[in-house]
Amino acid sequence: MKQELIDILVCPLCKNQLKLEVNEKDKEEIVNGVLLCRKCDITYPITDTIPNLLPPEQ
Repeated sequence: MKQELIDILVCPLCKNQLKLEVNEKDKEEIVNGVLLCRKCDITYPITDTIPNLLPPEQ
């Protein structure tokens, strides 16, 4: 995932800004990490540079 995307990504449930936590990064992209919605207290994984923003099952 490109670092610049954090400015436009929002929680799919509440539309709140997401906080980025990076676990692994290369020169151009975030390879592994999580996106955290503080309002919903839900984390969305970033795996192999791909953010998974599918809401959890309700």
